[in-house]
Amino acid sequence: MPADLTVTTRIERKPKLSEHVAASLRSQIVSGEILSGEKLPTESQLTETFGVSRTVVREAVASLAADGLVEPRQGAGIFVCQRPAMAFASITQDVGVKISHALNVIEVRMGLEIESAGLAAVRRNASQEALIQEAFFEFDRLLSNGQATGRSDFMFHRSIAVATNNPFYVEVLDALGLRAIPCDITSPWGTDSVLTREYQAMLQREHLAILKAISAGDADAARTAMRAHLMESQRRYHDRLTGQQADYQFGSNAAP
Repeated sequence: MPADLTVTTRIERKPKLSEHVAASLRSQIVSGEILSGEKLPTESQLTETFGVSRTVVREAVASLAADGLVEPRQGAGIFVCQRPAMAFASITQDVGVKISHALNVIEVRMGLEIESAGLAAVRRNASQEALIQEAFFEFDRLLSNGQATGRSDFMFHRSIAVATNNPFYVEVLDALGLRAIPCDITSPWGTDSVLTREYQAMLQREHLAILKAISAGDADAARTAMRAHLMESQRRYHDRLTGQQADYQFGSNAAP
């Protein structure tokens, strides 16, 4: 190789098989698909499900045990801990309808999702990119049919977190859950003003900018697009606060 030839290509470390298995199981535990106190599938079942060796499964389970998510019981198997050690598990407790809480959630999402978009742009594999795109078009389909888009919105963001290949991005987003998505009908902040077709079409345009940047492998553009998307959400909540002030009538108790 010539001495003056500069190699600029960065080689990303490919996640180990055990990390993929651990991430999948961790996601099922955090989301409640596998409940606290429930027994994990046997080692043989996990090797068959994931198509990996017993050694890979043991490494994955050891990782989950180190995180305090599961515990082995002699002669009985591996069980999900009754109170998994999840640093962000309290986020979804006592969620109110205050806009201040919504703004706090968006701040957390900005700290999480801006970087996750950049990482997804450089780390995603073909399957993960396809999942992001599928969530995007599912949002579009539901919007066209006049159906609730909240779950597909959340899955769009969650698929980006998955594409970082860092399971903790997914864990924190799962802790926030669907209630973090304003256009979901179950969200305490999902009012008529944010459930209009125009509002959701605007979200989809912002999603498209994120999707294009990730597909192009442009980490900086992906971060910029995600930042713009979440900052717009902040602005929309601030606009609602301003609207509440404008509508307030002294002594009427009209303001929430």
